[in-house]
Amino acid sequence: MKKEDVVGDYKEYTLSLYDGSEKTVYVTDIEKPFPEGKLIVSRTDTQGIITHCNEAFVFMSGWKEEELIGQPQNILRHPDIPKAVFKDIWDTLGANKKWSGYLKNLRKDGSYYWVNATVIPNVRNGEVVGYASVRRKPAANQIKKIEVEYAKMREQEGGAS
Repeated sequence: MKKEDVVGDYKEYTLSLYDGSEKTVYVTDIEKPFPEGKLIVSRTDTQGIITHCNEAFVFMSGWKEEELIGQPQNILRHPDIPKAVFKDIWDTLGANKKWSGYLKNLRKDGSYYWVNATVIPNVRNGEVVGYASVRRKPAANQIKKIEVEYAKMREQEGGAS
């Protein structure tokens, strides 16, 4: 994400990622509504690198498919999502279990969209070879609840993720 890709007024954040690295993102207060009747689908390798994404993923992310393939899934990381959520995702997947929950994703232009996500390990011949994620339109009343919960978690973590 580059500053020149961002539309409108933005805030700059430095994110500490799960792998210990950091990245700078530019965030606006503009929400992109989740499209009716669509599912966002992607697959990653075991390190979270995007290997496949459907048309709805490309559209909602604001990135081109060729910009997404080969990038870490955290290209969508929004600073409003607490670090503990990503730890929970990786811990759950590491135990070969399905993870479900609500995520606020960051678009290339700095805007955001909420999803109800389910992530599952892809297992071939008894070995995890990657992960598949399906995201649906979230329930508006659940978003309000999760925003409060995530704000409390961020406060406990000492601020933005």
